[in-house]
Amino acid sequence: MPNHQHVGYVRVSSLDQNTDRQLDGITLDKVFTDHASGKNTERPQLAACLDYLREGDTLIVHSMDRLARSLVGLRTTVDELTARGVTVEFVKERLTFTDDDTDPCSVLMLSVMGAVAEFERAMIRERQREGIALAKAKGVYTGRKPALTPDQAREVAAAKAHGASASELAREYGVSRATIYNTTARATV
Repeated sequence: MPNHQHVGYVRVSSLDQNTDRQLDGITLDKVFTDHASGKNTERPQLAACLDYLREGDTLIVHSMDRLARSLVGLRTTVDELTARGVTVEFVKERLTFTDDDTDPCSVLMLSVMGAVAEFERAMIRERQREGIALAKAKGVYTGRKPALTPDQAREVAAAKAHGASASELAREYGVSRATIYNTTARATV
């Protein structure tokens, strides 16, 4: 009989956040930890965790919003894992999903809680946009400092117009090629 493992997945939004509280007191065979925003679907440790899990294993996550911030992402991940015979357990919500789980109440709770997490993320983005707009109106928020001065931007646009490559200019001015492309695009507008 294979050795079934209890695997934890932890996600915090930034490097300085503490991960200890999420699965504190739970005995786990292995833990995968990402330091990334929930909106980011490219989370290397989540990918490694999903690849690591085998039939009979249990994935333990502190709460649904740690696994995914969108309802579609949450449902897809849980459905794919349970189809592979992996049990998914959310500690905070006290919900467990298995491959033979036909409890419509649990599925409803997953959908509702996933929708709430998605709504929360949308509200955060909306408040951010409103705050930035208000700060701009007051002259407090000026955005990120441009990578190139106005004189440098003119020089870059002229050099690019005369055949210099974006890579050459990026190296010369110590900026990314994207900055060169954006600068020359603004100059032609």
